[in-house]
Amino acid sequence: MRFFCHICSFIVIPCLLIASVAYSTDFKILIMQDDKGAAEKYQPLINYLGKNGIPASLVSAPNYQQAAKMFVDGKADAMFSGSGVAGILIIKDLAYPVIRPVSKEGYSTYKALILAPKGSPKYTDAKYFKGKKVIFTALASAGEIFYRSIPDIKNVDAKTMIAASHGAAIEALAKGIVDIAIVKDKVWEKRKSEFHNIEVVGEDTAENPDMTLMCSKKADRAQVDKVVKLLIKIKDDHSAEAAMLKEKLGIAGFIQTTQKDFKHTLELLKKAGITKDFNFSF
Repeated sequence: MRFFCHICSFIVIPCLLIASVAYSTDFKILIMQDDKGAAEKYQPLINYLGKNGIPASLVSAPNYQQAAKMFVDGKADAMFSGSGVAGILIIKDLAYPVIRPVSKEGYSTYKALILAPKGSPKYTDAKYFKGKKVIFTALASAGEIFYRSIPDIKNVDAKTMIAASHGAAIEALAKGIVDIAIVKDKVWEKRKSEFHNIEVVGEDTAENPDMTLMCSKKADRAQVDKVVKLLIKIKDDHSAEAAMLKEKLGIAGFIQTTQKDFKHTLELLKKAGITKDFNFSF
């Protein structure tokens, strides 16, 4: 009987140690190396998770191709993504959505707007872009993805340019560098008072989830669930760490998000020709 107990202890103790190691592994949140200020922006999130018993760290990738590989290799567990990239990760079956932030104004979704010089005709179809210089942000549902989802757009002779941000796209249009800009509606709403020579000539028919936390299919589900349950409750957390996190991210809290919320986004991506083999570049 004593021998049997010794055998059990040799079996049970290592199992407990393995469980302990599994839950003590950092929850690795991926940021892009060219996203200036991302580390400073998300550090309060790392601090908040750590304070609440979830060790976490930031890891970086130079591009989305490498980010996808890090998900596959288990070197990253999650990433906050715009809807375009998030939708691509869903199509590639690399990650799934769990939560998204709600802004202080109460927004959690957005759509594409088509901007042109004041007095321009309203947007109709792909022919509207014929012979025009068009600017948008890369892989954005309110940018490149929207543009490429337009029926017959491939047959239109338009010159396209990639902007560093939605704001930069608006500024390029205002300066006359381009003829049309496709941008995020929330960015335009915040900045439209600066530009009296631009107006909205068209818009998307539906909205997309904004900056969703996408979790790798390789991530520990129990750990992901713990992160989600914690962050969903942050709107009612008045601690200093919670306040700092909400201030840095400019949010009121988070809401649950599933693939159903990406219905319109996924439709745009498919119309744009994106498949599982897409390598984050047209």
